[in-house]
Amino acid sequence: MSDPVVSFDEIPVGGGALIGRACLNSPRTLNALSLDMIQHLEATLENWATDDRVVAVWLEGSGDKAFCAGGDVVALYRSLNNEGGAASAGYDGTFAEAYFTAEYRLDYRLHTFPKPLLVWGDGIVMGGGLGLLAGGYQRIVTETTRIAMPEITIGLYPDVGASWFLHKMPEGVGAYLGLTGAQLNGRDALDLGMADRFVPRDSRDALIAALSEADYGDRSSSSRRAAVQAVLDRFENRAEAPAAQVWPHLDHIQALVGRDDPAAAVARILADTCDDEWLAANRKRLAKGCPMTAHLVWRMLERLRHSSLADAFRDELVLSVQCCKLGDVAEGVRALLIEKDMSPNWQHSTVASVPEADIQALLTPPWAQGKNPLADLGQPA
Repeated sequence: MSDPVVSFDEIPVGGGALIGRACLNSPRTLNALSLDMIQHLEATLENWATDDRVVAVWLEGSGDKAFCAGGDVVALYRSLNNEGGAASAGYDGTFAEAYFTAEYRLDYRLHTFPKPLLVWGDGIVMGGGLGLLAGGYQRIVTETTRIAMPEITIGLYPDVGASWFLHKMPEGVGAYLGLTGAQLNGRDALDLGMADRFVPRDSRDALIAALSEADYGDRSSSSRRAAVQAVLDRFENRAEAPAAQVWPHLDHIQALVGRDDPAAAVARILADTCDDEWLAANRKRLAKGCPMTAHLVWRMLERLRHSSLADAFRDELVLSVQCCKLGDVAEGVRALLIEKDMSPNWQHSTVASVPEADIQALLTPPWAQGKNPLADLGQPA
């Protein structure tokens, strides 16, 4: 019998209370977020949200390499390419719509979960994994945390709510991260508001034990949060965080990105001669990245600057499905993860050559007005 894709248990707390614990359980795939995982998490979180015994929830990944390395883009590729065969003519986006709808509903649930949700962001946290981390009440990073939104490498774009949370960073930084797929460490995550706590990896077991021994008082919302905060205060140790990569380069990054248009920003980043290792790696990734993605990063940040989180997920669902139907996703995943030749044949040769009509086609809903599968998100029950 195979192991469950997500393992669940309930840790006893004094007075009959419980802490719900969920663990993504696919270490072989670096806990890539499958549709099965999403559905199991959604169902269990719904139960825990209304169970008066549950005072907090802990979310983590199995193995010592990753919390979650991203969405299950291999399954997405198979759906786009008829289970790995020749590309399917007239692909209708059925699997993509089902997958992204379920993923974004789960992400929204995490952002709005009524009880303290602690996410242990140890190891690799990329793409869909960052969508899970971002929704936590206490987002915990460690010395091994490696965060990125690397969709520029596969022809997608930073989704899972990134269209909403990237523009909350200092001017230009969110765009730079989306354009380059830059990798961030735990210190960067704290600096940019992507994490709340730094706890050394070897403190995990003791931290969970302390949470199980905490006093949650009358189990009211304020009591639950106070208990969690008090425990984390004891375990946080930012002195052990790695050196920042983004903050020392903030002025430089903002000058590179500017405020004009994505083609100009990409040209400035690629022409940059700074020999810093981190900046150089980002340039290299951008140089090989999908030209259409650069436009989508820029357009979504502009489009959702003043929008709600629910609106962001609705717009992202449109774009994600259309990227699968009309964009470069199949080719990007093929080159990076399937055949691994690292030579994608993008539809456009440069960022400057992408026509506005192609961008508009991707931003146009594939459904009739009012039929977005996430139309009810954030609405009163």
